Amino acid sequence: MLASWTNTHPISLICIDKWQETDDTVSIKLATKNTTITFDFKPGQFVNLGVMINGKKEFRAYSISSIPHVSYLQLTIKRVDGGAVSNFIIDHLGIGDALDILTPTGNFNCVDHPPKNKKAVLISAGCGITPVYSMAKTWLTHDSKFDVTFIHAAKSPQQTIFFNQLEQLADKYPLFSLQLLLKDKQESNYAQGRLNKEWLLNLAPDLLERSVYLCGPNQFMEDVKSYLIELGFDMTQFNSESFTPNNNNETATTQDNDIQQDVTLSVPSFNKAIVVPKGSNVAATLEAQGLPLIVACRSGICGSCKCKATPNSTTSTSTETLTKEEIEQGYILACSSTIIVNAEVSFT
Repeated sequence: MLASWTNTHPISLICIDKWQETDDTVSIKLATKNTTITFDFKPGQFVNLGVMINGKKEFRAYSISSIPHVSYLQLTIKRVDGGAVSNFIIDHLGIGDALDILTPTGNFNCVDHPPKNKKAVLISAGCGITPVYSMAKTWLTHDSKFDVTFIHAAKSPQQTIFFNQLEQLADKYPLFSLQLLLKDKQESNYAQGRLNKEWLLNLAPDLLERSVYLCGPNQFMEDVKSYLIELGFDMTQFNSESFTPNNNNETATTQDNDIQQDVTLSVPSFNKAIVVPKGSNVAATLEAQGLPLIVACRSGICGSCKCKATPNSTTSTSTETLTKEEIEQGYILACSSTIIVNAEVSFT
């Protein structure tokens, strides 16, 4: 791990390989020029990646799909309609190009939250497969007796990220059970249907004896969580994460029939005093002024947009990466906070 690598000071990594996983998803390998350096992180974590697009540095959060302690960092990136960064990487990033990367972060990982009795169920859909794939590969690489059931909902094998790699793991490790649940009806050894609590028990009969790690679209995750509760699952063994953005990232929001009120957001370090409608999103307001705030996940998960605000001047939908002490000191996550009265903010 690089000593100077932090979540506010990125390092430059070089793309040393790039390939298609599916028709809309690529994986890239990133490394330093010093090939003796290895990357330390907790499987399941992500990094914030920065690229310059049309003269503006754009950051987005992407899960790590490699295992720790190797000489490269592998990221797997799915194309998002209108997504500036995902489209740039898929269409334009070449071998030898450099990217700015912030240090790995994220509470969704299998180090801080290890499975009980080395038995886990990994449940994913879409690109939510990326962090749980890293977990599975790490466990099995270090202990072939790790008992892993891998449930993934997908349209087809061709649209399943890491399909070939997962089948190889299933062939190599007797205790790795690959269970795909496919949307399209086709000739396949895998089941076809929509995940529900009956399917959960069918695909993982000893589900209640395992720890669960869940990642995917919000509605998929909400459904799975409700199934687990209905089945009497011990929710202390439940872990989840989603990168679906919150709905509060618009520049301003107003209540029906309310007279719009203006408030002032001051940023003394940049000599700015910005008048905006009450209810404006802090991150969107700062970005609109061209201020250099890193906003990556836009979901209140990664913590890159942490800043300090006047006490009681904002409301927040997420404080996930903040400590109790930081919250008491007035720190907020800008992407998940709105301005309710005149406020002053500061950030690195």
